[in-house]
Amino acid sequence: MPEHKRTATGVLGGLAGLVGLSAVAGLLVAATVTPAIAVTGAAASSAISIFDNMPSILKIDKLMQPTTIWTGDQVLAQFYDQNRQPVEFDQVAPVMYDAILSSEDPRYYQHGGVDLIGTTRALLSNAQGGQTQGGSSISQQYVKNVLIQKCERDAVAERDDAGEVIRTRDEVLQSCWTEATTASGVEGYERKLQEMRYAIQLEKEYSKNDILLGYLNIANFGGTNYGIEAAARYYFNVPAAELSLGQAATLAGIVQNPNTYRIDRGERGTIFDADGVAYNKAPDGSIDDVNPGTIQALNTLRDEGTITPEQYLAAADGYSATKGRQLYVLSRLLDDGKITRDQYVAAAVEPITPQITPASQGCSASAAPYYCQYVVSVIRNDPAFGETAEERLRSLRQDGLNIHTTLAVDVQNAAQKAMDDYAPASVEGMRFGAASVSVEAKTGRVLAMAQNTRFTEDADVAASDPAYTSIVYAGDRQFGASDGFEAGSTFKLFTLIDWLEQGRSVNEVVNGRDRPVPNMTNSCYGDYINYDKTRVRNFNNQSGYNGTPMQFTRQSLNTGFFGMAAELDLCDIAKVAKKMGVTLANGSDIEMRNGYTVIGSDAVSPLAMAGAYATVANGGVYCQPKVIDRVTDTDGTERPELVPVRSCTPVLSPEVAATAASALAGVMNGGTGAQGNPYDGTPLIGKTGTHETKQSWMIESSTNVATAVLAGTVEGQGDIARTWYNGRRLMDIRYPMARDIQRVANQFYGGDRFPAPDNNLTRRVTREVPDVVGQTIEQATATLTDAGWEVVVGEPVDSDQPTDIVAAQSPSGSAPGGTPITISPSNGQAGAVPDVTGQAPVKALATLRQTFPEATLGTCTEDPEGGPQGRVTGTDPAAGTVAPRSTAITINYTSADCD
Repeated sequence: MPEHKRTATGVLGGLAGLVGLSAVAGLLVAATVTPAIAVTGAAASSAISIFDNMPSILKIDKLMQPTTIWTGDQVLAQFYDQNRQPVEFDQVAPVMYDAILSSEDPRYYQHGGVDLIGTTRALLSNAQGGQTQGGSSISQQYVKNVLIQKCERDAVAERDDAGEVIRTRDEVLQSCWTEATTASGVEGYERKLQEMRYAIQLEKEYSKNDILLGYLNIANFGGTNYGIEAAARYYFNVPAAELSLGQAATLAGIVQNPNTYRIDRGERGTIFDADGVAYNKAPDGSIDDVNPGTIQALNTLRDEGTITPEQYLAAADGYSATKGRQLYVLSRLLDDGKITRDQYVAAAVEPITPQITPASQGCSASAAPYYCQYVVSVIRNDPAFGETAEERLRSLRQDGLNIHTTLAVDVQNAAQKAMDDYAPASVEGMRFGAASVSVEAKTGRVLAMAQNTRFTEDADVAASDPAYTSIVYAGDRQFGASDGFEAGSTFKLFTLIDWLEQGRSVNEVVNGRDRPVPNMTNSCYGDYINYDKTRVRNFNNQSGYNGTPMQFTRQSLNTGFFGMAAELDLCDIAKVAKKMGVTLANGSDIEMRNGYTVIGSDAVSPLAMAGAYATVANGGVYCQPKVIDRVTDTDGTERPELVPVRSCTPVLSPEVAATAASALAGVMNGGTGAQGNPYDGTPLIGKTGTHETKQSWMIESSTNVATAVLAGTVEGQGDIARTWYNGRRLMDIRYPMARDIQRVANQFYGGDRFPAPDNNLTRRVTREVPDVVGQTIEQATATLTDAGWEVVVGEPVDSDQPTDIVAAQSPSGSAPGGTPITISPSNGQAGAVPDVTGQAPVKALATLRQTFPEATLGTCTEDPEGGPQGRVTGTDPAAGTVAPRSTAITINYTSADCD
């Protein structure tokens, strides 16, 4: 509250009030506490001492005000314990000041904080009745409200040593008011005297106008409506500056006893008995109490002929108790000369006609309720807003903060439209949920968050109707109260990243055949052994094959990623997920204790998964998700200490990120995610995922924005593969939803080309090829396949081996990974040329013709050493050559006489 100079008269009035009231109050307190010595000087002196020793300085805290959540210049939601909009002095209609002063403190500008005449009269009356009543100046009432608010600000539920609630927070709040206003006996007098002490000192420090405005800004006007601006807008839908005489008099009456005179609990008519006594009529038509004299002023006007009977009945119809109080205020204004007789009559005959306009509170009225709820969960859980839960709740409901969020209206609108267009709010026979979230890759700013359900915080409604919930499906248990969803094949990202971080190439051939899930190493929690030889099939019953991670990623081949994981360490894969911001939805680290986790059996949050893919798109830099850009006070002062700390950290090498992006780009271009590609010219990476028939995912990202879409069962079972909505399987709505959202994100945020993949991580890897010549076709195929080679059975070749024996293979020795190995079986139609060297030609011919019937004698060379029978020197083809049996083998020999 700003300080203003006070007049000399005001200061002297305050001092005189302090001296005079000390004596009067002292005698009155003494009369109540110690009647026997009330007349002695000692009693008066003691009372004066008590008064003087009371604290005189009252610390005026900032008013409790609504906290407002913003997106740009639009209000997303407000939260408050007290609906209040503080105003400046000239933002209140002068008639409101007149009404409150005439009815509550007509000598306000003459006294020094305490109205001695009114207070003395009230204290004397209280001394006789034993109950403190009335007599408080505006300054004293302001002091009382300040003290009440201090109590209310710190109110928390009271618990015993075992943690059981003794008094609820609502009960504690009620006691703040009760103890400050209805204390009796000595305690009541001491409270009154303390109010007086504070009030006198208060007027030394602040101007009359400031105190009066302070009172109107802090006072309760019924329910959660505090301050004149909120009251004017709530009850009459006008700003305080535009209040009429009748409205101002009504509000001045309400503030005297808010819960009695408030006019928002249904219209209360007035009926009369034969004697003209007014009775209150409840909204249901019952007569609930008698209020004689309520309309005495109207009776007077009627009897004197100032108003007609019709005007009388119209004025009396409705809110009779409040009308009576309004008439009292109007009469005080008339007596003080602040209104004319005509103004008085016009206001008196005008019925009280409220136009109740509740101030919206909470996320239910928000255009983005689940995004709003996520922000609220951050405020209520992040230490930036307070070390304790109570402090964080005060930040949300009392501190009047302006929370400026990261929400992008255009992307949010697209997300909600996609949700409305493609996803049902509920599905019979299952608890169905769909969610989308978009994240700015380079900052972690959450741009949009949409959900298929209708937002409510009514637990009974949510329990009875699956279309309603307050759970934020895109979030986790801490931020959003969600238990997450099985990630399916979107989780394969982390195996791909670990593969690359181990220096392995995306073009290296891996055994991805359809087989039992292979055993896997886990150096942190113990290896996974598939004792039951369990098999996990591929999506749409694709057949497994030996292929590369590039192929496996594009086609989302389960068996391929099992093969990759079998050559890695599950513990390392889990560590990759953690450093890329993904944990279980309950906050625990992912452990990957079994092989099935490779293909996404763990429950995680869509927001975390969107952040992980954004990390790849951002060149390996992970940015923690953030929904709050900045926080300011009610006066616009920046509060950087209240902004939750979020950072961006390099977690992958640029080479790994670029190579992973090249594999994920194949998903969006002809791969499993092609249906989700808007094909608007913006390069995209992405991944699809399903978990049995329960969950389906589509995650895609440009270099600037990542979008994750989930559709599946929230709890229990359900078959989204066989359930249809608007012509689509529930499993497939992920594609158009992600496509439409990403198209708008691309329109406003764009996207660049992804960096080229690393040469080393895309190299063709040369590996040893097993020699299978001589093995059966079946044995050879198994040998090569188990070694990770693709096998092609070629045409039979000439061989003397049986027809099921491999007679040739190509290539052999070593070859680049991914090269098909051709094995050629024997045709069984060949033989090896026997070695007949040195034999007589005739004998050799007989030997050869056993295998090669067309064998013939060839060239003879005369040589005395050949002898008369001759001697074979060689054959053509040579000995050992495998040749068809129809081959004419020629025998070459020498002889002493060739003729």
